[in-house]
Amino acid sequence: MIREHFSIHKVFDMEKWEKLQDSLAAATKLAILTVDYKGIPVTSHSGCQSFCHKVRQDSELLPFCQKCDSRGGLEAARSNAPYIYLCHYNIVDIAVPIIIDDKYIGAVMAGQVRLSDPASASELEQILSSKNQKLYSAKWEELKDHYADLPTMTLKEIQTVSNMLSLLCNYIVEEAMNKNLVVEMFDKASAAHDVPRLSDIVPGYSLKNIENLKKEMSNVLAHAYVNATREEEVSCRNPVLKPAFDYIFTHKNEAISLQTLADLCHISPSYFSKLFAKETGENFSNYIARLKIKWAKQLLEETQIPVSEISTELGFNEPGYFIKTFKKYEGTTPAVYRRYYKD
Repeated sequence: MIREHFSIHKVFDMEKWEKLQDSLAAATKLAILTVDYKGIPVTSHSGCQSFCHKVRQDSELLPFCQKCDSRGGLEAARSNAPYIYLCHYNIVDIAVPIIIDDKYIGAVMAGQVRLSDPASASELEQILSSKNQKLYSAKWEELKDHYADLPTMTLKEIQTVSNMLSLLCNYIVEEAMNKNLVVEMFDKASAAHDVPRLSDIVPGYSLKNIENLKKEMSNVLAHAYVNATREEEVSCRNPVLKPAFDYIFTHKNEAISLQTLADLCHISPSYFSKLFAKETGENFSNYIARLKIKWAKQLLEETQIPVSEISTELGFNEPGYFIKTFKKYEGTTPAVYRRYYKD
């Protein structure tokens, strides 16, 4: 099957992944790097801290970093779960394995942070230590000021971020597998001059499964790219409406209906409309449209995602309607807005 020939370059669209990786690094304050199964980088280093940048530029110290990357990835692969550890300089790093059919093909490495609660370091393994203390002492004078600038996080915060990265990687892998399974299905159908059912070729899969995966992936991407402030949600004074605001901000990729939100709040649509207008100063449809256009502007400014895909990521029924709505609020089309913003 096609899945037998997967490599990390086939699973990840590297151009898109690097942009997402940059956004994740900015949002989490972690440095992020993707490596293949040998520990060799396949992306640039997103958000690399000055300390680690200097260490990795040093030909005598770089091999230790690469060994940590390789060993961390393998340890994560063994447990099939994120692996949090201390590198050769006692800095916290995370390895999130990328595994297909029990085959380890690479890892997303994150970290370059110090623990804000040093006592919790005892819970982590130092994955590699050098016996050449003379070398480390000689380098320390140049590195110590950069070490002090490393961001700090609690172990619990690091564990939360590692689980998020693991979930994201799993979505990407599942999406890539299912796209390739669909290609395989049509290749077989073409050879047979017939169109068989997907379930006959790939037991356990259905078009509904694939659509659900696409929907979930869209939501992950929307969250990763859109640095939405939650000012509207925070300022919600009516506790009855809190579930509705939570849903709006966590389902950016959906075409949310008034009925759905009214049901979440356990009130009638008409009463929901009345409370919502009182809370926000505008009706439901205008509020949602304005918010989505605000998010669309961020995507246009910060990424190269095509307009048609932005339309999908933000839950518009079709690109033409998205363009029309964008022009209504911004006075220009998304393509023109992006061109002038970039210039």
